[in-house]
Amino acid sequence: MIRFFTKRVLYGLLVMLGVVVLVFFLFQGFGDPSRLMLGQSADAATRDNIRKELYLDQPVWKQFVLYLNDVSPVGVHSQQEIDKKKLNGWFAGDETKVGVKVPYLRRSYQTKKDVWEMLMAALPRTIILALAAILIAIVLGIPLGVIAAVKKDTWMDTSAIFTSVLGISAPSFFMGIVIAYLFGFVLSSYTGLNMTGSLFDTNYPFDHKELQLKNLILPAFTLGIRPLAIITQLTRGSMLDVLNQDYIRTAYAKGLSRRTVIWKHALRNALNPVITAITGWFAELLAGAFFVEYIFGWNGIGKLTVDALEKLDFPVVMGSVLITSFFFIVVNMLADILYGVVDPRVRLQ
Repeated sequence: MIRFFTKRVLYGLLVMLGVVVLVFFLFQGFGDPSRLMLGQSADAATRDNIRKELYLDQPVWKQFVLYLNDVSPVGVHSQQEIDKKKLNGWFAGDETKVGVKVPYLRRSYQTKKDVWEMLMAALPRTIILALAAILIAIVLGIPLGVIAAVKKDTWMDTSAIFTSVLGISAPSFFMGIVIAYLFGFVLSSYTGLNMTGSLFDTNYPFDHKELQLKNLILPAFTLGIRPLAIITQLTRGSMLDVLNQDYIRTAYAKGLSRRTVIWKHALRNALNPVITAITGWFAELLAGAFFVEYIFGWNGIGKLTVDALEKLDFPVVMGSVLITSFFFIVVNMLADILYGVVDPRVRLQ
C-alpha cells in the first residue's frame, strides 16, 4: 500500500512540474511582460526596474529556476526577498534562508494585488459551485438510472437514455447561454432567478452583502448537466448487470420486497463505477467551471481568470492554471488511492 501511495504521489508531482514548465514558457518564456504592464510609452528606467523585479534581465533558464523557486512550497530566499514579497511561512538560515512557505504567485499587473490572495478569495465560490453541481448530478442521476434499469425498454428507459445522450453532447457554454436566457430572463417573473449574480450581492443603499443562494441554482444546474447524464447512464448499465446476478434472484426467493432488493441490495453493489465517475467529475468540474462562471457572472476562479485573460493580466492567469491543476491532480490522486483501498487489485497496476 505504501508503494502504491508513493507511486501516485510521485506521478502527481511530475505532472505538476510539467504544468509549471508549460505555464512559464507559454506566458513568460516568450515576449516581454513589462510592456504589458507599462505600455509602449513608459520610460526606460521604469521598464528596467520592472524587468529586474520579474527577473526578465536574466537568461530564460534562470528566469524559470527563479519562478519555480517562487511557486514551490519549499524555497530558498534572502531576507530582502522575504520582506519585499511578503512571503508567509517558516524560514531558517542567516543571509540565505530555506523555508516552507505559501507559494508566491507574484502580483497582478492591473490591481497590483497578491495573486495568491486574489485566487484564495475566489476559490471557495468555485468549490461551492462544483459541489452544488455534483450534488445535483448525484441526487437526480442515480434515481433516474435506477428507474431506467428497472423499467428497461419502456418509455421511461428510452427517455432517460435520450436525455442523457443529449446532456453529454451539449457543450456547457451553449447550455449556459440557453438556460440563462430562458430561466433568468424570459421566465424570470415565474422562476424569480437572474441571468447573472454571485453568492453575495451588495444591498444598496445599506452597502452590506447578503447571501443569495438563488444565484447558485442556474450555474450549478448548467455545470451539473454532463455529470448528471453520465451518472444516469453508468447507474443504468451497472444496475442491469447487477439485477441479473444470482444473489438478486435469491433475495427475491427469500420473500424480500422489490423495493428492498433494488434500493438496498442491488444499488449498493452497482455504485462502484458511479463512485468512480463522481470523484473524477468533481475534479473536472473544478477545472471546467470557467465559461459557466463567466456566463452567469459567478465570481469564482473561472470568471477571475477570463477577466484577467482579457486584460492580459498574465500572473493571475498563470496562478489560476497552477491552482486549478493542483486541485485536479490532488482529487484524482485521492480517487486513485481510494480505489486502491476499496479494490486491492488496483494496487497491482
